[in-house]
Amino acid sequence: MPLTPLHQVELRLMRTVIAICEAENIDYFLIGGSLLGAIRHHGFIPWDDDIDIGMRRRDYQRFIAVASRHLDPNKFFLQTGASDPDYALSYMKLLDVNTYIEERNNVNNAFKGVFVDIFPFDKIPDDEALRRSQMLHYKLADAAILLKLNYRFVKTPLRNLITKHTPQQLAEVNRYKLEREEYMRLYEQSDSRTYKNLASQYDYEKEIMTYQELTELTVVPFEDIQVKIPSAYDTILARMYGDYMQLPPADKRVEKHLNKLIIDNHEIL
Repeated sequence: MPLTPLHQVELRLMRTVIAICEAENIDYFLIGGSLLGAIRHHGFIPWDDDIDIGMRRRDYQRFIAVASRHLDPNKFFLQTGASDPDYALSYMKLLDVNTYIEERNNVNNAFKGVFVDIFPFDKIPDDEALRRSQMLHYKLADAAILLKLNYRFVKTPLRNLITKHTPQQLAEVNRYKLEREEYMRLYEQSDSRTYKNLASQYDYEKEIMTYQELTELTVVPFEDIQVKIPSAYDTILARMYGDYMQLPPADKRVEKHLNKLIIDNHEIL
């Protein structure tokens, strides 16, 4: 599948995030595959189909607080657990409302559109037992939300029998969302200088970062824009991927299998 139309929308969303951050003095940085793409490809990994952004929790919360001043609701939607009751994930997405996507084996009632992911990095304790406890409680609440909002149901005739959630069900989900965030922010007021993306899809230790790694940033080209990344990108990428400049085998160079992609009323896939 050609990813170029998708990438163009994602770059537009990225420019919007950057503009808000610059206007409001908010720090952001690329993470994961987007950080790898910035260094190895000077843009998107050709077979990658999203952009991943990180922010320290204080910047993340400020972005949520001020974004509405800058976003045209006819173009953008900032999707959080509060703005979309059917959205189950613990990080936010900035969506283009003039697009629509369906991801294979990820059927749910949340608002759909081409997006960029924005992840909070929260303080974690030094003690290993406390880290395990925090992560366990986070995962238990996260799993309950995903289950109650019917995330990752395969699209089958049975899936069509799932009805809209009642106000009582959504109130219960909201309690779990608040509990999950409390565990994410459990050490927010501590003097810890170690942070983690608790929503990371990688092994626990892969996206643990120091205060220095999160705050000492540099600017590099990403396609036709300039983006912020951690100055310690080599250390971070080596920790996550090992020999990160080595391309994966050809059979691993695949996108995440979108079922449907519509951009400005044109069906791309």
